[in-house]
Amino acid sequence: VQLQASGGGLEQAGGSLRLSCAASGRTFSLYAMGWFRQAPGKDREFVSGITLNGGTTYYADSVKGRFTISRDNAKSTVYLQMNSLKPEDTAVYYCAADTTREFTGRSDAQAKYWGQGTQVTVSS
Repeated sequence: VQLQASGGGLEQAGGSLRLSCAASGRTFSLYAMGWFRQAPGKDREFVSGITLNGGTTYYADSVKGRFTISRDNAKSTVYLQMNSLKPEDTAVYYCAADTTREFTGRSDAQAKYWGQGTQVTVSS
């Protein structure tokens, strides 16, 4: 599967952005989907995950209550709505897909497929 992330940009603290990740290739509904991020000088970290049918979602503690993950299997797209942005949310955001693991945040940042990343910059 090929993943194309978009929607990043420059936003002020307290603002909102919505990231999208469009998938092409195999049937989208076969993939658990996730979002990760990597800030300069830091390791890639888990942000959020969603199960095949969207019935269960997972969030890192740092974004819980501010970010919402969703998916539209008919459009082969996963979204990350980011509200109440903080400067510490500044990072390159990557979408990820896998058929054999769920993105729950309880393991390292591993996935079978990765998108190219989209930059999110939050100014104070």
